[in-house]
Amino acid sequence: MKVDPTLNIEEIIATNWVKRYSDIRNHSVAICQPLEIEDYVVQPIIDVSPPKWHLGHTTWFFETFILIPNIPDYKVFDTQYNFVFNSYYETVGARVIRTDRGNLSRPSVADVYRYREYVDERMNDFLQNKLMNESIEALLELGLNHEQQHQELLLTDIKYILGHNPLFPAYKKEITDKDQTVTQPEMIRICEGVYEIGFEGEGFCFDNELGRHKVYLNDFEISNHLVTNGKYLQFMEAEGYSDFRHWHAEGWDWVKQNSANSPLYWHFVDGKWMHYTLNGLKEINLNEPLCHISFFEAAAFATWKEMRLPTEAEWEVASELFDWGKRWEWTNSAYLPYPGFKKEAGAVGEYNGKFMVNQTVLRGASEATPAGHSRNTYRNFFPTHLQWQFTGIRLAK
Repeated sequence: MKVDPTLNIEEIIATNWVKRYSDIRNHSVAICQPLEIEDYVVQPIIDVSPPKWHLGHTTWFFETFILIPNIPDYKVFDTQYNFVFNSYYETVGARVIRTDRGNLSRPSVADVYRYREYVDERMNDFLQNKLMNESIEALLELGLNHEQQHQELLLTDIKYILGHNPLFPAYKKEITDKDQTVTQPEMIRICEGVYEIGFEGEGFCFDNELGRHKVYLNDFEISNHLVTNGKYLQFMEAEGYSDFRHWHAEGWDWVKQNSANSPLYWHFVDGKWMHYTLNGLKEINLNEPLCHISFFEAAAFATWKEMRLPTEAEWEVASELFDWGKRWEWTNSAYLPYPGFKKEAGAVGEYNGKFMVNQTVLRGASEATPAGHSRNTYRNFFPTHLQWQFTGIRLAK
């Protein structure tokens, strides 16, 4: 971006914020552009939020945490929207429970887009009026990264919505598949020693990445490639879903309760395995990285291979030696605070710390991750039974 040489430093900073804000906000709208109006409201399961809700919630974040506290006499777009679009912030007040987001036929999709326009206009005015300070900049940065998180969730949820439509409609027929073919994997050896993990340096990170600290690692080996569809199909054909010896007790219960026998979106049709993609229903490419599996399945496959999943510390230490970013990769680490972690005061403190229980760490990124929103210290986390995220497997031993 060319900078007007007549601008002073404050004006340049404001211009950069306006452009970045606009680019990220417009990307959310672009993700939803291929949808039909009916697609915006569907909530097939509790973990999937309607696209309309994502668009409203990310807008509510900027209105609630930046505009209302910092603009005297600010007029909210709709006084009911705090109840409708608050996600889990107890500090901010009551909210629609997560399971009921799909019942929100009102506000309409048009109302939500008007809400976005209303807040964006006032945010642009705010960003250009030299009202920024260090604390507001931190909230703005968090808000933009929060929106990027929801952009990935938008694609994840849209895929679940369309992938559970009996017609298997394509999200975008013109999507060009990236070449994700995996070549012959090799094991990378990492020597025992004391290493450091956690974020350091300039730029944004989430609070759960902070507290760079030393970890001791024994000798280990980690694959330079992800597990492919073909390798996982071998596990299925070896009756891996029928042999309790590969599974954690809770995982085996999950298999039986859900009659699980394949990754999410896989369908056996006319004698061959198909899977739903954003392009629609397609035959499985055996050489592509496996996608959409639970931690239970990842751990069972690793056990079947007489290997294991890496810990998040092992993954981070080795990450510069392999290509990552095609799939979120299950680790064998519980989502817990780093040494010295401290939750911030107020609503911002509810962002990560309150979820540090019954979650497992995912590392890397995926094809759904927005550009510029990944780093090797990023600590994603999900419950062990979920498949709907773009998850895969990297083996270690």
